[in-house]
Amino acid sequence: MSFDLSVWALADGATPDDVRAAVQRCRQGQHLDRHPDPRVVRFYRAITSAYPDRHPGPNTPWAVAPLHTANDHIELNLHPTCEDQVLLDIERLAGENGLMLYDAQDGSVYPPPARMPG
Repeated sequence: MSFDLSVWALADGATPDDVRAAVQRCRQGQHLDRHPDPRVVRFYRAITSAYPDRHPGPNTPWAVAPLHTANDHIELNLHPTCEDQVLLDIERLAGENGLMLYDAQDGSVYPPPARMPG
């Protein structure tokens, strides 16, 4: 069994219910036909530079590789025994890229942290 998360690039102002609706559409095979969101591309490049999903080594955190990528989200299926640092990196990179994080275990949605005024 894996621990499943996904990161979502939705429009500004999207709610947790919007994320859950997008997850349902994905599960039904309904994906928007558009160019990949740059936030998703940046997240993917960053997370896979730290934890490769193509030809992963024996200590990979990924239970499923390569990662499922779409234009507005990435699914991350993790080994339940993966190091906590992997989860911290996923949370950090999601926040840095303005992505909402969906926890498939209980349906929780974590919006990106509010940006502090500079």
